[in-house]
Amino acid sequence: MVNLNSSELMGAREAAEIWGKSESYVRKSIQQSPQKWPAGSWRKFDGRQIVVTVEGMEAVTGQPDPRSANSRNK
Repeated sequence: MVNLNSSELMGAREAAEIWGKSESYVRKSIQQSPQKWPAGSWRKFDGRQIVVTVEGMEAVTGQPDPRSANSRNK
C-alpha cells in the first residue's frame, strides 16, 4: 500500500519550491525530458495535478533532498 502521508510524495509546486526551482520546473522537465525521470517517480491526476517522488526530483535535479541536508546540519 502507498502511504499518501509520506514526505516522499509531493505536488509539483511544492517539490519545485523545496529544490529552489521555478514553479513550472517540474511540469517543463516532464514535458521536455521524461527520460530523466525514473519509472514511477511521477504521475498526473485529473489531467492537471502532478505528484512526484523525492527519488524523481533527486534524479532530475542531481541534488539530494534539501530537507535531508538541513536536518543533518542542525
